[in-house]
Amino acid sequence: MKTLYIAALALVIFCQMISPKISAQQFKYLDGRPTATLRINCKDAGIVLKHGNGPDSCDTYGAREANVVKVRHKYYLFYDGAGKYGWQSCLAVSTDLIHWQKKGAILKLGDSTHSDYKSASSPWIIKSKGVWHMFYLGTPHTTPAPDRIPGFPYLTMKAQSKSVEGPWVKQYNVHPFKVHEKSFYTITSSPGFIIKKKGEFLQFFSGASQDSIHTWRTLGLARTKNLDSTWTIDPKPLFPPTEQVENSSLYYDKKTQIWYLFTNHIGITKENGEYTDAIWVYWTKDIYNWNEQDKAIVLDTTNCSWAKGTIGMPAVIKVGKKLALLYDGVTGTSTSHMGRDIGLAWIELPVNIK
Repeated sequence: MKTLYIAALALVIFCQMISPKISAQQFKYLDGRPTATLRINCKDAGIVLKHGNGPDSCDTYGAREANVVKVRHKYYLFYDGAGKYGWQSCLAVSTDLIHWQKKGAILKLGDSTHSDYKSASSPWIIKSKGVWHMFYLGTPHTTPAPDRIPGFPYLTMKAQSKSVEGPWVKQYNVHPFKVHEKSFYTITSSPGFIIKKKGEFLQFFSGASQDSIHTWRTLGLARTKNLDSTWTIDPKPLFPPTEQVENSSLYYDKKTQIWYLFTNHIGITKENGEYTDAIWVYWTKDIYNWNEQDKAIVLDTTNCSWAKGTIGMPAVIKVGKKLALLYDGVTGTSTSHMGRDIGLAWIELPVNIK
């Protein structure tokens, strides 16, 4: 009896040890799209910017798609405010990433002759030769008021400023890149994170195509040596469109010489359809080549303290010995595009993948 008891106990312990791995490997999305089974350590700090009180009602219906840069001792947060006019890029300023002063909308909607007629949002910025260059999302299509959710096509447009705080001057004569037939970016060629490497600028943009079954989302690489010109797009995406990822934020670890690309993943359920369900990270030592197998979950409903449904676009920035992660979500289990707030999480460095 004692021998049987010991054997049974050993079996229970063994099953407990392997069961998390089995459940992770067996998890599947409704349509079989790829999953991520690894994770990195990420500690959520909760909401740091709530929607609803921005100047001139700029974020009455939501605040989302955070993007952050640091200039001297201040952090500048560019985010999409869903306001009374539509979705516009808004600005908030902080010295600690926790307490933010909202400055209001920084991009006005264009007139009916321009592609940002219905939305001027989701900007990525970079400074070069004393000038700040902004690449933002424009679209002439949205759902009806009051939500005014941007619709395809998502297009990349350009503005510039002498100061990170603006004023921003639109450059309608500059056409960074467009959607293209028979490519992975037939309905979306929207902006992404920008770096300068080996004398050229690299932009990790969002590309999407559509068929009768799905919208297929991935990231692509665009290149230029002149920020006021048309970019050249690499013919193949960074990841297969089946990965279903969009938006980008990069961090380079100088000690390990590893690039980390943070992006939001699009999941799917029978109840909610498609929605942003998690933040993933991919890594590589060769910024021009990525392996879709080298990925991990950063933040999802299991380690987010407040958003238990949708979790949206990430932005990372190094703060001391940690990586700050800004993202958006909705309190509770909602998967809505509306009513979003911006949260903050922390990642210990070096990045620990487990």
